[in-house]
Amino acid sequence: MTIPTPADRLPDQLAFLVEADKLKSIVRANTLADGSRFENTAEHSWHVCLWALVFADQSGGANIPRVIQMLLVHDIVEIDAGDHPIHLDHDMDDVTAKETAAATRIFGLLPADQAVNYRLLWEEFEDGKTADAHYARMIDKAAPMFLALSNPVQTQVDHDILRAIQETGRFSDLHDDWPELYQHASNLLNKRRLMPLEPMASRLRFVMEADRLKTVLRGTTLNDASRHENSAEHSWHIMLWALTLAEHSHEAAKIDHVLLMLLLHDIVEIDAGDNPIHRDFDAADVEEQELAAADRLFGMLPPAQRDDFRAIWEEFETAKSVDAVFAKSIDRAQPLICNLESGGGSWREYNVTRAQIDSRVGVKVKRGAPALWFALAPRIDDWFLAETTAS
Repeated sequence: MTIPTPADRLPDQLAFLVEADKLKSIVRANTLADGSRFENTAEHSWHVCLWALVFADQSGGANIPRVIQMLLVHDIVEIDAGDHPIHLDHDMDDVTAKETAAATRIFGLLPADQAVNYRLLWEEFEDGKTADAHYARMIDKAAPMFLALSNPVQTQVDHDILRAIQETGRFSDLHDDWPELYQHASNLLNKRRLMPLEPMASRLRFVMEADRLKTVLRGTTLNDASRHENSAEHSWHIMLWALTLAEHSHEAAKIDHVLLMLLLHDIVEIDAGDNPIHRDFDAADVEEQELAAADRLFGMLPPAQRDDFRAIWEEFETAKSVDAVFAKSIDRAQPLICNLESGGGSWREYNVTRAQIDSRVGVKVKRGAPALWFALAPRIDDWFLAETTAS
């Protein structure tokens, strides 16, 4: 019997990651904190991972890296089953059947061992009985509530829905599970100008400020070319890429640490914006802007978290450790698929050459995940050959 090598697994893994891109087009019932548009499920999944990390001391001893993995995959079934707003009535048997079928199809795209592992994470979250799942579900209840409470164009109908969710809906569970956060939500709902005590106040300001990453647009588009990707949903997607492709790291990487890097790596773009790799820009000026952004944003947190998160971000930026090299390779590889799937995307927009792909992207992907680069290179060659022939 032929034993599959890691490279043999790549086509199935990439098929799953391409399919996962569709989660960026699933619209949820709550808006962003600024009320500008409705949130999508991919950026929601990134945001709850961040919440889980920031409020880890509320977890009751949960395994935070495992919680983050759970939250990465917890809503993937919505690609097929859609979102089901909690304030509306649903046939829950029908919802369960649709989500179960979605889990079978979507996770089934993966190699068998990963399909089982992701399915078990999803089922554990749905069941909600373990300490990890309980904390993940606490976060999944809390984050949307605070986005909705922050909405500056909230209507009376919206207000009434939020009150019902808090008093008798799923947020009401936090009355006992997370009383300080529950009380602050009640204060906001009733327009009482009372802030929670530290460190919660600082942490809450940080995660709410992080919501702005969902409005930072990147040079790449979604795979279907329908719109430009934003930096929050990009961060979720490359975390999923790293988790799925960890076996292809050039050296054995600590995947839990890699996920933290990718969770935090683009936070500075809230202030500094995105700078597409194929666009001309002043690198020194960008570095200065990003350092100032890191000072401001991580500076919102209590000192210990400020220093820890800043160190993780700096490790990614310097790209010297095994974990950072792999994380950088994934950050460069995902846009390749976006451009291939969308018919050229930013390559056409910025008149990118095949040589530039090698020098700006290929070098970093090969350094961190050589098998991944060699799997993608023939498709890249074919695309540029077709462009040359057509012109």
